[in-house]
Amino acid sequence: MLSLSAAAAAAVAGHPPLHWENLGLSPIAIDLGFFAIKWYSLAYLAGIMLAYFQLGRMIRQPGAPLAQRHADDLFFYATLGVILGGRLGYALFYAPELLTDPTRLIRLWEGGMSFHGGLIGTVIAIAWVSWRGGLNFVRTCDYIAVCVPPGLFFGRCANFVNGELWGRVTDSKVPWVMVFPGAGPMPRHPSQLYEALLEGLVLGVVLFLLFWRTRARWRPGLLVGVFGLGYALARFMVEFYREPDAQLLDFAMRSGLSMGQWLTLPMMAIGLGLAFRALMNPPLAVTIQPAGQTSGQTIVS
Repeated sequence: MLSLSAAAAAAVAGHPPLHWENLGLSPIAIDLGFFAIKWYSLAYLAGIMLAYFQLGRMIRQPGAPLAQRHADDLFFYATLGVILGGRLGYALFYAPELLTDPTRLIRLWEGGMSFHGGLIGTVIAIAWVSWRGGLNFVRTCDYIAVCVPPGLFFGRCANFVNGELWGRVTDSKVPWVMVFPGAGPMPRHPSQLYEALLEGLVLGVVLFLLFWRTRARWRPGLLVGVFGLGYALARFMVEFYREPDAQLLDFAMRSGLSMGQWLTLPMMAIGLGLAFRALMNPPLAVTIQPAGQTSGQTIVS
């Protein structure tokens, strides 16, 4: 009955639901016969490489809290943090049974990564590099935060190309409702694209403009606070349109919120606190020393 009503609503609107199979998408990007490269792997690689490139441009600006050698270390340790933290976070938050089966836990190619786990892994990596290099931890987080959204965008697009993590059933009259393979005949929200738009594109543009067009980078904690708050708000809203993981559907029904929404609440609070603290404290004074001169100009934002 529900599928019929949803299909009828879409037909009345003049927009029959789209079918994922008709888009010609495949999880495999390159198939060499003996070895296949998936779009999800390329999304991770593209996000990491773009973050490294962007961080390199940022640290060449006056007042940067780290040097290129620190960026190189961060590139290595943060990559480990994303992969290990993402997998362990998925097992801890979404599939605890993996923790009792190490052979399944290490099968990254079968899918199953948690953003919040990857975030924790990245924060640990930043803390380690900051401690070793004598860096300001919060300011380093500010710079890294600006580089994260493109990776989120690529990752969510890869989720869509894989036909996974689809949205909830809907009778909405919008023309982009979609039927996904393995999700039954009912039209659903393409929530992967909603997340790519909000978590990746919109949040990325906001942080990019704050860094390059304002003096936000001289207010320690502001950029990472905006990232934390912005991501948490985006994820919390999109989760209303995203189908909860099958094994956590009962949890979502009992608690009123999905696991993803519960995990964003502390992130929202921390982000808001960091941003508020940054705006309440005076900005840093940054000294710019032109080449060939022994004295510089102090700029206060």
